[in-house]
Amino acid sequence: MKRTTEKNLMVFSGRAHLDLAEEVAQQLGTGLVPTAAYEFANSEIYVRYEESVRGSDAFVIQCHTAPVNEWIMEHLIMVDALKRASAKRITVVMPFYGYARQDKKHRGREPISARLMADLFKTAGADRLISVDLHADQIQGFFDGPVDHLMALPILADYVKDKYGDQQLAVVSPDAGRIKVAERWSARLGGVPLAFIHKSRRTDRPNETVANRVVGDVEGRMCVLVDDMIDTAGTITKAAEALVADGAAGVVIAATHPILSGPAVDRLKNSSATEVVVTNTLPLSDEQRFDKLTCLSIAPLISRAIKEVFEDGSVTSMFDGNA
Repeated sequence: MKRTTEKNLMVFSGRAHLDLAEEVAQQLGTGLVPTAAYEFANSEIYVRYEESVRGSDAFVIQCHTAPVNEWIMEHLIMVDALKRASAKRITVVMPFYGYARQDKKHRGREPISARLMADLFKTAGADRLISVDLHADQIQGFFDGPVDHLMALPILADYVKDKYGDQQLAVVSPDAGRIKVAERWSARLGGVPLAFIHKSRRTDRPNETVANRVVGDVEGRMCVLVDDMIDTAGTITKAAEALVADGAAGVVIAATHPILSGPAVDRLKNSSATEVVVTNTLPLSDEQRFDKLTCLSIAPLISRAIKEVFEDGSVTSMFDGNA
């Protein structure tokens, strides 16, 4: 017997960030598969696809935004439904990987929740993961299967270069642990100088830092302060203040994931940063938007990655030019 059917690309979305999923599907020249999803009275989630998915190459998009546990559970249920409906291959697309910061044990009797997340999706039926700017590269090894780790750096860095390229720039990492990311930023911006913030973090309160010191020459330069996410914005705004106090001409904050919890918006509004540049890996409410904030679309990056995976192309070539 010869197989007569062709590969069938199908894109699905949870309810956490439909705008991004619709933009991704549009750039792929398709639409989102109609899906019924709702909660029962006791808050259990129900999902059913309204057309056949048998034999499809399925891509399930869900952003792990607040309430994180609810959207992760919906994502898992969607994957399980696809597996039981005989999808040929299931690729989980999570622009923001929930629990990514819990990637190792800092103290005894702690979980490694990022590994648990990978195990849950594998058990649910995922064959492959696509994510953007993981908090730690080692998370790629937690999933027993291919992981495509996309980088928003080209989108963010090209925006910064176009807007601030005529000024003397410096790239600043908010801590020593992310200096490799800052090095990639420096290369993308033409080899500008590097600096980092030396800080001590309270072990009992992971969102709080207690001291900042600038290591590197930033005097008279427009500093590009880069990080993978902004949560409560305490770390990043303290770093911005330290840079200004050290003689920086200005500060631009660039981050991939705008979590913006609690006091984050007020802190960023009142900070010395000239602009805060993020991507739409997470949805932003009207209350989270403010004048200094610029949100760039990550959809072209995700849609191209999906296209490469579907066509058995090279995702790596999107970033280094090599197959």
